[in-house]
Amino acid sequence: MCTESYVFCEMTFGRVIKPLITYYPAKVQFCILFVIKNVILIRLLTISYIHCELTKRILIMIKSVKILSALAMLLVGIFLYSCAEQGLVENLSNAAANSLDSRKARVGMLTGIDLGTAENFAILSKSGITNVYPSNIRGDVGTSPITGAALLLTCGEVTGTIYTVAAAGPLPCRVSDPPRLTTAVLDMQAAYTDAAAGRPGTVLNLGAGVIGNQVLSPGVYKWTSTLLISSDIKLKGDDDSTTTDVWIFQVAGTFNMSSATKILLRKGAKAENIFWQVAGAVTLGTTSEFKGTLLGKTSIAVQTGARVKGRLLAQKR
Repeated sequence: MCTESYVFCEMTFGRVIKPLITYYPAKVQFCILFVIKNVILIRLLTISYIHCELTKRILIMIKSVKILSALAMLLVGIFLYSCAEQGLVENLSNAAANSLDSRKARVGMLTGIDLGTAENFAILSKSGITNVYPSNIRGDVGTSPITGAALLLTCGEVTGTIYTVAAAGPLPCRVSDPPRLTTAVLDMQAAYTDAAAGRPGTVLNLGAGVIGNQVLSPGVYKWTSTLLISSDIKLKGDDDSTTTDVWIFQVAGTFNMSSATKILLRKGAKAENIFWQVAGAVTLGTTSEFKGTLLGKTSIAVQTGARVKGRLLAQKR
């Protein structure tokens, strides 16, 4: 646009403006010249984005002439605006790109939560695990410091090892290993504290605590009260192979998923890189589909038909 305006401006000054300037009285010529110079200077000072060669050329032309007609004023204003508009659009585009790059840089620095040895468990609880038969659990299960008597799963429901701190719990799959469980519980608590920590760029109280039909980019999301997922949400990665997309969700109150709702993963999003830190009770509604590691301060209830791809790490039953 700037190049075309420049060529048209040259033609206009050569063929239209110059033949007209001799028809005005000297005083009028002086006034027009004074006004147009100041208009252009103010315009240049106001719009700092103007960087087209057209501007430089016009200033040279103004210095070389003694008279400008009213038509020249109009044409110069139009051309300057056109050039300034392009400069403004270009700079706004650059600013948007820089903002996106900045967001990507912040997200790129976001790392997942170190679960320590708690990572080896599909379900880990300090105060027991209740059950409504049948369940299908793939991975290790453990309770500590409460005894295995509070672990109400059967061996046939668990594809993995059931760990307890004493000679109690389902047989023959139960293994008593207090040191392993003690370390895992401490790592779980440390992971919860880490997940709850403040981080730059946190999105605060999205949807006023009710989300659904939304696409969430990698980052940190915090709710200072309760959270309800009322309908499906999508976690969409940046599709950048050089970075790991991480989501951290911090909930100060209760967390509920409505029945049949789903957490869908898109463009490189992985359950292993999604972390939910919840201070209140958690309820995953019937036939809902949850993704990620759930770090619960209190209880976690998985209702009939609900599916979990990830881990359930609860400090209470």
